[in-house]
Amino acid sequence: MGGLPTIRAMLQSLQEMLAPAVLERMTLVLNHVLGSETVATDRLRPHAGRTLELRLVGWPALLPSPPSLAWRVTPAGLLEWCGPAQGATSDLTVNLDAANPAMLLARLVAGEPPAVQIDGDAQLAGDVNWLITNLRWDVAADLERLFGPVVGQQLNRLGSALAGALRSAMGGAGRMSERWRRPAA
Repeated sequence: MGGLPTIRAMLQSLQEMLAPAVLERMTLVLNHVLGSETVATDRLRPHAGRTLELRLVGWPALLPSPPSLAWRVTPAGLLEWCGPAQGATSDLTVNLDAANPAMLLARLVAGEPPAVQIDGDAQLAGDVNWLITNLRWDVAADLERLFGPVVGQQLNRLGSALAGALRSAMGGAGRMSERWRRPAA
């Protein structure tokens, strides 16, 4: 009977296989969003060569621990993933509450900025905080560029409706989970 250790080992193996590809694609998306706003790359360009680390605080113990989430700022003001064995100290650490990964994902999909704690270099922290607060992915514009205005608008409405439904479902699940955790009166 393998049980939980076997499942955990399978998840860890799957993560080791998929994480690099996922993080490389995530870096492309981050750079697409940064590159769409000149002010974003202008804010990061002076920090070329510095390293940002994203730490997922409170990550559920049942899930495999996340891979290294560290990026180096390029001279163009974009990001370069440091790879799975980052190991170097970062100039800035962004701590993100990940106790409920599904709710976090639903909020991100809905366009809500996550609550973060930023530690490290003050100037870099200020610029990264500005990016977190002000930079948004204009999914509608990208869909219109790919599929034309009519189809792009329809896909955007569908995506917004799905994100709203996901957010609502996750909120309901979170409230239900909280009720279960409370001791009976």
